[in-house]
Amino acid sequence: MGRLDGQVALITGGASGLGRAIVDRFVAEGARVGVLDRSRERLDQLKSDHGNRVCCSAGDVRSFADNEAAVRDCVAAFGSLDSAVGNAGIWDYSVPLVDLPPENIDEAFDELFQVNVKGYMLIAKAALPALVRSQGSLIFTISNAGFYPDGGGPLYTATKHAVVGLVRQLAYEFAPSVRVNGVAPGGIGTDLRGPASLGMAERSIESIDLPKMAGPILPIGRLPTPEEYTGAYVFFATRGDTVPATGSLLNYDGGIGIRGFGGPAGGRGLAERFAK
Repeated sequence: MGRLDGQVALITGGASGLGRAIVDRFVAEGARVGVLDRSRERLDQLKSDHGNRVCCSAGDVRSFADNEAAVRDCVAAFGSLDSAVGNAGIWDYSVPLVDLPPENIDEAFDELFQVNVKGYMLIAKAALPALVRSQGSLIFTISNAGFYPDGGGPLYTATKHAVVGLVRQLAYEFAPSVRVNGVAPGGIGTDLRGPASLGMAERSIESIDLPKMAGPILPIGRLPTPEEYTGAYVFFATRGDTVPATGSLLNYDGGIGIRGFGGPAGGRGLAERFAK
């Protein structure tokens, strides 16, 4: 028997990368899964792979109407909703503030925050009635950048710190009816894209050799696969094992927080760059 037998989940950004791995794991654990994603092609592949175990909705996480439609489709297909996972996100490829073009900052700020923060608020708002009825849970994907510097640039890091606050605030607002928790993965080799406002919409994190770059510096000795992160989501989605958990934030990042103070400050070279 799977740990999620009989449960229904909805996952945003579930057609690729970490989201797809979570969908696959939830299905393997016995759940039926709704997916909201912008890629119709990848949703078609998901449906081909899992058949009537999944319900696919094409849409934009920045749209409340699209989030609401995904919840409605999922409940219509499976009868209820036990958990919703806010997972869709974009990365800023660690562009430091000093290198952000002033003419792009407004648009880039809005794009990162709309996808990474507003998208989570909207799925929470859309899913809340169904989750209250089921006494269910919300799970948000954070990042090591929600706790530490250098997991992204200032835009991405600010969005992920905001998600930490969102988990805590919604856990307070939704108690005792709905539990709200967060999982903070570390680096993952996926198809994670960047903001269109910085010309990065077609840039994939797969273009960076993360296993070679980040693996050796992680205390666990290598970069985890997307599949190896999914157990945390199963844990928070279960009912029996997580009764005490709401407002919980799981650092699940390969040990980034225990690396110590081995690296130089990030601003070295600024004095020379801006010397008169």
